Amino acid sequence: MDATTANRYRAPALEKGLDILEALARSEQGYTLNELSQALGRNVGQIFRMVMTLQHRGYIQQGEPDSRYTLTLKLFRLAHQQQPVKSLVQAAMPLLQELAERARQSCHLSLFRSGRVVIVAQVDSPERWSFGLKVGEAMGLTDTSSGHVLLAYQDEVERTRMLSSHIKVEGELQMDPGELFAILNTVRAQGHASMPSIQIAGVTNIAFPIFGHGGRVVAAINVPHIARIDGTPRPDIGKIKDIMAGICLRLSTRLGYEPDAAPG
Repeated sequence: MDATTANRYRAPALEKGLDILEALARSEQGYTLNELSQALGRNVGQIFRMVMTLQHRGYIQQGEPDSRYTLTLKLFRLAHQQQPVKSLVQAAMPLLQELAERARQSCHLSLFRSGRVVIVAQVDSPERWSFGLKVGEAMGLTDTSSGHVLLAYQDEVERTRMLSSHIKVEGELQMDPGELFAILNTVRAQGHASMPSIQIAGVTNIAFPIFGHGGRVVAAINVPHIARIDGTPRPDIGKIKDIMAGICLRLSTRLGYEPDAAPG
C-alpha cells in the first residue's frame, strides 16, 4: 500500500486510541491526564474523550490517590484468547499439575509477548503453603530465570528484537550486556536457568525451556523453589531439575518438537 492510499484510509480516532494504549504500555508508573497529553504531544481536550472511552471499556484504569492512568489486564486477556496461547495452556496444564505434585512446589508457564515476560498459567504447590505468581503478571526479561531461558535459545536477530522491544517491569535490575550474554551462554550450555530470586529471599528460581516446531523456544516453565527447614521429606533442587527436564520435554513433544531435528 503506497502512502497516498494509506493516508486515504487512516482512522484518526483509532490512531489516537492506539497512541494512548502504546504510551501507557511503555510507562511503568502510568500517566496523569496532563502527563499523557504531554507524552503524546496533544492537548488534554484532544484526548479526554478517548481516555474516558478506554476507561469505560475497561482497557485502562485510574488509580488513587494520584489519578494516574495505567493499563488493565484486558489486552492480556484478549491476547490470551488467541488459539495458539489457548492451545499452549491447555497442553501445559496437566503437566504443570503433575510437576507441582511431584516437586511439592508451585510452578508457572510464561512467554514473551508485547515486550514483556507474562505468566499465562500457574499451579500452586499441594503443600499447606506455597509461593507463586498470578496469571497475567509481568516479569523481568533480563533479571529472571524465565527471561534468561526465553532469551538464551534465540538467534541473534530475534534476541536483539526482544531486547529492543522489552518494557521493563517495576524493580527490574539494569543488566550489563556482557554479563547478560555470559549468563545466556551458561543457560544454553546447561539446558536450564537457576538463580536466587532477586525480589524474594529464600526463593531459588529454576526455569526450563519449552520448544515448539523446529526447535524454537516458545515458553518457559519456572519453579520458584522454597526450602523446608523442618525436615519434612521432599525433592531437593537436583531432583526437581530432573523432574522438570522430563516434563518440559514431554510438553515440547506435544507441541511438535523433534529433538533429533532441532538446530544445534
